[in-house]
Amino acid sequence: MFNISLTSSYTLILAIVLFLIGSIIKNKIKIFNNFCIPSPVIGGLLFSILYLILNSLSLIKISMNTNLMPSFMSFFFTAIGLGVSFSLIKKGGTLLIKYWILCGILAYCQNILTVILSKVCKINPLLGLMCGTISMEGGHGYAAAFGATIEKLGINNASSVGIACATLGLILGGILGGPVAKYLIVKYKLKPSYNNKQKSLIKSTPLGISKSYYGLTPYLFFEQFLIVLLCMTIGDFLTNLIYNITDITLPNVVCSMFIAVVIRNLNDKFNIIKIDLQLLDFLSELSLGMFLTMALMSIDLLKLSNLFGPILFIIFCQVIFIVWFSIFICFKVLGKNFDAAIIISGLIGHGLGATPNALANMTSISQKYGYSEKAFLVVPLVGAFLLDVFTMPCIILFINILG
Repeated sequence: MFNISLTSSYTLILAIVLFLIGSIIKNKIKIFNNFCIPSPVIGGLLFSILYLILNSLSLIKISMNTNLMPSFMSFFFTAIGLGVSFSLIKKGGTLLIKYWILCGILAYCQNILTVILSKVCKINPLLGLMCGTISMEGGHGYAAAFGATIEKLGINNASSVGIACATLGLILGGILGGPVAKYLIVKYKLKPSYNNKQKSLIKSTPLGISKSYYGLTPYLFFEQFLIVLLCMTIGDFLTNLIYNITDITLPNVVCSMFIAVVIRNLNDKFNIIKIDLQLLDFLSELSLGMFLTMALMSIDLLKLSNLFGPILFIIFCQVIFIVWFSIFICFKVLGKNFDAAIIISGLIGHGLGATPNALANMTSISQKYGYSEKAFLVVPLVGAFLLDVFTMPCIILFINILG
């Protein structure tokens, strides 16, 4: 067998190459775009499958240095936190509050379900937890971030299981969201408040589709970069302080994101510094792309093979539950109207996958049946930002209870 050991620099080069390959494949093959599968998922998984074949044939063995992964992940969540503005939350009204609470309830139910099913499948509940809120509502970012935390508690392959579940969730969320909303619209003969199918819709830019950014200067770049790094540093300090005082385990990204939200909203009030959201969005996409690619390309699928059965069973049960919860609980609470039906397509999208899934589902339904302004305001705000207020405490609570 031929052994290859990659330094952190060579690992980063490989990750960039795989990210670019994933982007090319995504743009060439329509099905990946339709299901909003991120480019890092495509490139990283292709490499891990190729490595599985080569490793199983005893042809090659690769060891990678992925020390840069935590920094990329922390940067992503911190940049997201700087985009959370409380002034936008006020515009959503009671519908936003209702949807926000429902998503919080869903998060806790998903984790409770995984704990019960883990005992049925006779696997460690902490490992089963990776098939719940962490990978479903949290997506690939949470799967890798919290997976690393759970692995520190002695649970092997937690990140790999979470990323596998998040990938399945992306696919299923993209497949099911539209049909469920269509069922509700047809069954209850729902109509939009105004018929404007040609209205310009909010569209997501799935990870891996390049964005253009103009007006960039070295001063602006380093100014925004410094803001993020300061939030990360303060967040790391706060994480260690909380652990030393309370013995509660928190991922660094939680406190870094919290500090970023505080700084953003204080800055909105006192206008101390300039926060360039377009540049931060671009940088956060790059950091998440590198993190996910590294996480996926380093998965050892051979070690996961004996867990495929339990993972598929738990995900299947999660899908049944979220469809039931959406139709019989959320749809009624949200008003049982056209706006509620469009929101349901978004809920299934990010409840199983990610916010881009939600927006893609709502766009597809709106193009056929009509536009919902409320849905396109509420779902992105909750899915991209506010949901973390419920999901992070939920995940941390279960990790500390089960750990």
